[in-house]
Amino acid sequence: MEITVQLPDDLAEHANPGREALEALVAEGYRNGALNRKQLRNMLGFVTGYEVDGFLKKHNIERGAYDVSEYERDQKLLDTLVPPPSNPHG
Repeated sequence: MEITVQLPDDLAEHANPGREALEALVAEGYRNGALNRKQLRNMLGFVTGYEVDGFLKKHNIERGAYDVSEYERDQKLLDTLVPPPSNPHG
């Protein structure tokens, strides 16, 4: 879905007003519980939980619990980037 917003000229002069507006909307949605971490990550195009954590820190939002599905997803990503060592005993 696409949403169009009219901005005053002084706000439109920012480097990326569309992204700033999206981040403000997502931050408030997460802060009030309307969005979860997965929705936040998808809306902002983040790949890892670390990016989400950085976003939350930037917006002074306390990070919630790290759930199992987030751990498994991050572990799969990590395994593609750095294959686990082979076990010489097994």
